[in-house]
Amino acid sequence: MAPGGTAVKAEPHSDIPTRPKRPVDLVHLAKQCLGDEALELEVLRLFDTTLKDYFGRLKLASSFDDLSLVLHSIKGAAGGVGAWAVADLAKVMEHEIRSGRPLTHERIEDLGLAVEDVRSFIGRMVANEAV
Repeated sequence: MAPGGTAVKAEPHSDIPTRPKRPVDLVHLAKQCLGDEALELEVLRLFDTTLKDYFGRLKLASSFDDLSLVLHSIKGAAGGVGAWAVADLAKVMEHEIRSGRPLTHERIEDLGLAVEDVRSFIGRMVANEAV
């Protein structure tokens, strides 16, 4: 109880780190690029191309090995730049297929939404730099 007899509401304690709300964690990216803004933009451009290519491969993959390799590649690339939603979803999907669960069209579309969100964000970042 607080002074005056009012109850004190305890804040929930969580050991789970919260992820940034942006599609790309720009603080993480800046650390990865040692604060070099030109390098950050170049990394984002390359990641955009990589993400587009690997997501296209994912939609065409049919074997377990292909699916696993593509999801692992997406997870690693996304984690490198701080695209946490994409990295986390690819990680879950990779675990699901390794556990024997089929990769559904709906699940691929879920990842597609996250991919488009990141690619749109990168497009705006690059366009703002060109202005």
